[in-house]
Amino acid sequence: MRFQSVVIIAFFLISISKVKAQNYELDKVTIEELQEKVNTKDTTAPATILFKKGKTFFTYSEGRGFTANHVYEFKIKIYKKEGLGWANHKVSYYVGYGNLNNDNVSFSSAVTYNIENGAITKTKIKKEGIFNSKINKYWNQTTITLPNVKVGSVIEFKYVVKSQNVVRLPDFDFQYDIPVNYFEYKTEMPEFLIYKTILIGQLNIKSSSEIVESKQIFATGYKQINSLYTSENIPALKKERFVDNISNHTGSIQNELERKRFPQQPVVDLTKTWDGVAKSIFENDSFGKELKLKNYYSEDLKGLLANANLPSERLNTIFKFVQNRMSWNKEKGYFVDKGVKKAYEARTGNVAEINFILISMLKTAGIEVSPVLVSTIENGVPVFPNRTVFNYVIAAAEIDGNKILLDATNKFAAPNILPLNLLNWKGRLIKADGSSQEIDLIPETPSKANYTITATINPDLRKIEGQIRIRRADYSALQFRELKLNDNNEDAYLEKLENDLSKIEINDYSLENKNEDLSKPVVEKFSFTFNNAYDVIDGKIFLKPLLFFTDITNPFVQEERQMPIYFGYPDQNTYNVFFEIPDGYVIESMPKPMRIMTENKDASYVMNMIAEENKIQIQVTKGINKAIFAATDYDMLKEFFQKIIVSQNEKIVLKKI
Repeated sequence: MRFQSVVIIAFFLISISKVKAQNYELDKVTIEELQEKVNTKDTTAPATILFKKGKTFFTYSEGRGFTANHVYEFKIKIYKKEGLGWANHKVSYYVGYGNLNNDNVSFSSAVTYNIENGAITKTKIKKEGIFNSKINKYWNQTTITLPNVKVGSVIEFKYVVKSQNVVRLPDFDFQYDIPVNYFEYKTEMPEFLIYKTILIGQLNIKSSSEIVESKQIFATGYKQINSLYTSENIPALKKERFVDNISNHTGSIQNELERKRFPQQPVVDLTKTWDGVAKSIFENDSFGKELKLKNYYSEDLKGLLANANLPSERLNTIFKFVQNRMSWNKEKGYFVDKGVKKAYEARTGNVAEINFILISMLKTAGIEVSPVLVSTIENGVPVFPNRTVFNYVIAAAEIDGNKILLDATNKFAAPNILPLNLLNWKGRLIKADGSSQEIDLIPETPSKANYTITATINPDLRKIEGQIRIRRADYSALQFRELKLNDNNEDAYLEKLENDLSKIEINDYSLENKNEDLSKPVVEKFSFTFNNAYDVIDGKIFLKPLLFFTDITNPFVQEERQMPIYFGYPDQNTYNVFFEIPDGYVIESMPKPMRIMTENKDASYVMNMIAEENKIQIQVTKGINKAIFAATDYDMLKEFFQKIIVSQNEKIVLKKI
């Protein structure tokens, strides 16, 4: 699995030099900027960040310690109405420390520029254009809405974030869904705080560092490491199909505290190993202590295990019990909130509470089980050892040497079938003794969907009638259940299904194993009528072998690909089609068998067709055999799907005797 490049910059290895940045300042808007109609390098862009500047520096006060100050300046040009959303800007900040040490955000220099009667006008933001809101008990948000913004406007704003968090500094993003003409980011790090700098993305960034004498924090002199990062003409990161989390690939600069070295104090090394992360998490009372509690479910567990003798039976029984009893309150994390006992009694809890109940019950039932830390897709990929990179916890049980991953928060999940947003590279299994191990979250075995179609051709009415059976297993079943059962509106589902399948008419619809046993396949059955199902030319019938399951459009249409291709999980779709040839017709021609394989057989397609007496049997198997492909594989996949389209659109030709 390959991701965008990650470069670690160690300051003590960088040659000391000075790079003078270009002079980009606020309140310097020109007539030429206001008259500009398009970005010359990307004429499709609805807006452009003319420049973004950032600076991080530190202040110090007795009793409070270090404060990290982050200053940001933006200048943005609006070209199209689709770019008007850039008039709104949101900044989140942490308020979980307590009133004295909470972070805060302040905006200034928020101005809209327009041309009126040939002259530049300025409209400054007013108090009512700044909004403060609460996200949750840990985070607040400040939002600004600039006034009088229209197509052609240039907007500017500046804000400062003051934070007590000096361990992980805010990411400095320099790539967006619109182009960035220029950015610069300056950091001024006191020698007492040594940071590891990580560059995310595949963009050419200029960087330099120098060591200077400073008295900015203490009365006595000390050394300071000043760094500068700049670049020009950063392209927009366009939305692409099959992407896990676009933030994993967006250009940004990250800084994480590696070491503290204050005068006359021992050096504190904050670089953690994964085992160190595991130990520190288990030592937290909201984790390790909660996992040990078990008296609150004793009577329930005794009844559950009365008829469950085998370990697999005990696991399945306990998993279903917790899954059905508990309701997830949609709060993620790996620490409890109100605690497992209160959550159990209330029958609702956060991720940690529900899965800690599951882990504890399994352990009490004699099953080896451990928590696994996970970062959800929307949270990003955990690259380096750190507590903050995870936002979820699941269970990993072990029976007969096989690990079984479990998440009881999702009503449609099953053993070894996790919610789709958990299929994010690797998890970290942790134990109370501080040991840990990497766990693959993305399955290797393809999830299968089998389509069986029996069809009768009616040449008089140009229609086809028949029956369809669709059997979905594993992640294909999970995805179907979440789509159909969450909505639970069968009429709306069938209407959409009819439209998706070339406007067929569906009758006698039934569903087997809707949610009776989530570890087993779900099966759909229905009859169909397909009007105008084929072409008739000179009395001959021209018929697509897969009917309304034929692939018509290539999912990959871009000339180039910026990001890896993420399918979520390997899957395999098999279509078995049985046609009955109408009386008075014979086969004139059929498509040739087709076999398409990509490099290393990571994607495959096989079509076979046979005819016997008055019947035609077709089998097509299409497999995507791994979850993630590198961006460099894009052309290969694009060609693969195009060949499939060509193959599926070759016709069976029937002629009259």
